[in-house]
Amino acid sequence: MSGIYIHIPFCKQACHYCNFHFSTSLRYKNELIAALLGEISLTKDFFPEAVKNAGAVETIYFGGGTPSLCTKEEIDAILSQISASFEVAAGAEITLEANPDDITEERLLQWKDSGITRLSIGIQSFFEEDLVWMNRAHNSSQAWNSLQLATKYFDNITIDLIYGTPGLTDDKWKQNVDRVISLGIPHISCYALTVEPKTPLQKMIREHKLADVDPDHQSAQFLLLMTWLADAGFEHYEISNFAKPGFRSRHNSSYWKGKPYFGFGPSAHSFDGESRWWNIANNTTYIRSIEQGAIPYEKEVLTPVQQVNEMIMISLRTLEGLDTSRLIQQIKGIAQDEILRMKQTILEESARYISNGLMVREGDWLRLTYEGKLLADGIAADLFFD
Repeated sequence: MSGIYIHIPFCKQACHYCNFHFSTSLRYKNELIAALLGEISLTKDFFPEAVKNAGAVETIYFGGGTPSLCTKEEIDAILSQISASFEVAAGAEITLEANPDDITEERLLQWKDSGITRLSIGIQSFFEEDLVWMNRAHNSSQAWNSLQLATKYFDNITIDLIYGTPGLTDDKWKQNVDRVISLGIPHISCYALTVEPKTPLQKMIREHKLADVDPDHQSAQFLLLMTWLADAGFEHYEISNFAKPGFRSRHNSSYWKGKPYFGFGPSAHSFDGESRWWNIANNTTYIRSIEQGAIPYEKEVLTPVQQVNEMIMISLRTLEGLDTSRLIQQIKGIAQDEILRMKQTILEESARYISNGLMVREGDWLRLTYEGKLLADGIAADLFFD
């Protein structure tokens, strides 16, 4: 069982905080879509064992960039090529990321006809001043109207919200969350604003044109968020993700469970359980390579210790937590007695986090508390093996 991620590297304009691979020029869009189709077809030749062992594709995710810039014909062609190259399971979850300014009744009907089953809408905020500050392509009216329209055609919708920005008061943050709840949106992904290297946001903060983020402010808003959404019946099933029962993201959940996945498009990553490979993050080089019958990728084989550390990192971010007994079944290349020693070390090292209320233990399982989730990455890193 596996997933497929499709990276569409185009946007109308650059958000100040974004460090993903994208271009605001659509000049090579047709060529890139053709290259995407070529890469999907080539994968069985370049990675035959990975394709053979992957099983049926359960999820397909159009990310970016802005996939809602694709035409219906382009989406149909990509899905058709996936079906020709892989076995796609009946009832597969097919997600499309969309910006509010691209959402119209006509586009919604086209997406449903293409087989899209889930929409991921990049709202970020319902306040005009926040959207201008982020340099988003949509305005506050489009943010609200797009959701009202989308809910008429799709039941399975997730939206993105950003918290911890300098101008976002706790009252405004609550209004953003309450608006989503009021529409019955079943899934919310919430992210603390991160100042990424080489972004316009980092440059403007460094030049004192914008205020820097306040980690304490972000932590406070995250704690408020967890309380509000728990009261509204959402499961906090991953650090940044909240869902009504039955509406977890199947695609993203497969990442956190360590399942294999294929990524297509420039900068996209793939994983087969023991190895990871990723495409070059350059549109022109990607296109030219595929035209010559070669996938332009780099690859690393994870050591057993790296596999253990990844399991610690991704598992502690989830509601279920880290099942240390999984180490024995999942990690290859280490003797069983060594695995048992590593398991015992993890349980012993977690004791201090349990004593200070950041973690709880139930048998072989370790889970983070509300306060522990504020420090998830740091706690995970502290449990890593060298």
